[in-house]
Amino acid sequence: MNTLSGRFLILTAVFVMLAEVLIFVPSVARFREDFLQARLERSQIASLSLLASEEISKDLEEELLSNAGVFNVVLRRDEARQLMLSSPMPAPISATYDLRDPSALVLIRDAMLRLLDPEPRVIRVIGAPVRMAGLLIEITMETGTLRAAMIDYGLRILLLSAVISIITALLLFLAVRRVLVKPIKRVVSSMKAYALAPEDARGFIKPDASIRELREAEETLQLLQTQLTSALRQKERLAQLGSAVAKVSHDLRNILTSAQLFTDRIEMSEDPAVKRMAPKLVNSITRAVHLCESTLAYGKAEEPAPTLSRFMLQDILSDVIDSERLSATGSDISFAEDIPASLTVRGDPEQLYRVLANLVRNARQAIVASGQPGEISVAAEETADAWTIRISDTGPGLPPKAQEHLFTPFQGGVSKGGTGLGLTISAELVRGHGGDLVLDYTGEGGTSFVITLPKGNIG
Repeated sequence: MNTLSGRFLILTAVFVMLAEVLIFVPSVARFREDFLQARLERSQIASLSLLASEEISKDLEEELLSNAGVFNVVLRRDEARQLMLSSPMPAPISATYDLRDPSALVLIRDAMLRLLDPEPRVIRVIGAPVRMAGLLIEITMETGTLRAAMIDYGLRILLLSAVISIITALLLFLAVRRVLVKPIKRVVSSMKAYALAPEDARGFIKPDASIRELREAEETLQLLQTQLTSALRQKERLAQLGSAVAKVSHDLRNILTSAQLFTDRIEMSEDPAVKRMAPKLVNSITRAVHLCESTLAYGKAEEPAPTLSRFMLQDILSDVIDSERLSATGSDISFAEDIPASLTVRGDPEQLYRVLANLVRNARQAIVASGQPGEISVAAEETADAWTIRISDTGPGLPPKAQEHLFTPFQGGVSKGGTGLGLTISAELVRGHGGDLVLDYTGEGGTSFVITLPKGNIG
């Protein structure tokens, strides 16, 4: 009874029985009318014996009345009312019913009252004679036989209704199991099988239902399975990548630590060029060491919370531009800076360095890949509420696929061999500062990203 088809079976039987009950009432009323009409016709036939002979024996009269099932027969012909047959009545007449032109409601009311009244009573019934054999015919009869016949007819109707309802319910039960329950069970079985091995694409459901709603459910389930399996595979790759990054970071930290010791010796050189370049080399190696250490310390899953401090934006931007100028050697790329010399921001200098380095590097790679000369510009301004940094280039712009998956790992890459992690990491670092990294515009004229660092969110 807890199944869909089982409950449908019960509801169908109940509704069919309800419909049969609604049919039962007028059917019983019709049966009562036919029963009384039959008594009128039999009484009329019995009275015809008096037309052939003016006088009949008492025994024959009693036999005629008994066969007709009445006590008296009155026939009105030519405006004259004539008692054709008569016998003693056991009780006075309790009610009179005229069947010449009754309404449906009157017939139903009288039938229900008769069924509800168990006492046998004597009633008068008036009707029209058959074949116009007079103006009317009137009989008196006892109601016990009528009520018994009505009850017997009602029971047969109810029994037939029960049989019809059971057969109908069984047919609908089988139809529902085949048309609805079986396809639903198939969907449920597919969901259970997929839950056991969500990474196995062979467990995907193949929509084949002919019913539109079930077909839509199957197609939606297939889409859900495809997207979930893809997400699980991507998360698995990310977990593997995290493990690999941890191992690489561990070894790279050791290598960079050794390199950091050598740079300390280089700083003591008397060569002017070495003295000028050594601090930048030391800063770059120090940042790499800190990055490896933070990766190992956090466990690869997220970026650590920013360590906030006040610093000159121009200082870290100069390091970024100098590094990219060296990387752009041999390409016709110019760099422009529009940052007030006294502009200070509150944030994590190491994390913002990574954000700016990612964005400027992406711009440089896009211009180099186009084979055309270009310019990269970085501008910053301070308002009462936030600091805004704009990184723009005159490159070819981002392709549609990159725009659609701009901040999605492994899908937003533009350059050949790129992973698409740079923008994802940058957006996460900016969000850690309570800010936003958005694509302002992109097209044939170039691309522009805007970093907004609100002052209120970070104190």
